[in-house]
Amino acid sequence: MRFRDRRHAGHELAALLRERQDAGALPDPVVLALPRGGVAVGTEVAGALGVPLDVLVVRKVGAPAHEEFAVGAMAGDGVPVYDDESLRSLGLSEADLAPVVERERAELLRRERLYRQGRPAPDLRGRTVVVVDDGLATGATARAALRALRVRDPGRLVLAAPVGSPQGVAALRTEADEVICLHEPAAFMAVGQWYDTFDQLTDEEVLRALREHGHP
Repeated sequence: MRFRDRRHAGHELAALLRERQDAGALPDPVVLALPRGGVAVGTEVAGALGVPLDVLVVRKVGAPAHEEFAVGAMAGDGVPVYDDESLRSLGLSEADLAPVVERERAELLRRERLYRQGRPAPDLRGRTVVVVDDGLATGATARAALRALRVRDPGRLVLAAPVGSPQGVAALRTEADEVICLHEPAAFMAVGQWYDTFDQLTDEEVLRALREHGHP
């Protein structure tokens, strides 16, 4: 299964989630997309479920020499969540990553201020929280997001993505109450390989989506 772009992926994912909603499995839902890529997917999901779009900013902690390789991630003001196996394989300690964490924390706070525009975070108590991303590789960012959300007392945590690695999806099933992933290819190398178009979203595109599909 391949997707033309994130909008196409979101449309396919939204159709399945709408079926789950119609069956009563997603009561009182709120959709939180993980910026930036997850926002384009989450827009389609929020529209299908008939709820406003909102975001949860998560930043990955990349290996110092290979920043695209996530060895951990953080959300909100929570402590970073690390992948111990990745740290061991690279010979890294949490102390080694302190400069990366400081830089990513600053960017996380910048994006939260920009995207929220003074709006408070939604009250999640007792609600079904549908966390949407454009794909699940190691699962580091999704794990940090789910742990940050769990302490906000949701009724149910659902993680939804169009594509993911079998290992990443399996690991996240212990973090979410339900993981919905349309495609778990065995030959998974990166999220972008399953999209014909996988351009990076800009801050302005995220803001436009929130203006058009977010809370009035």
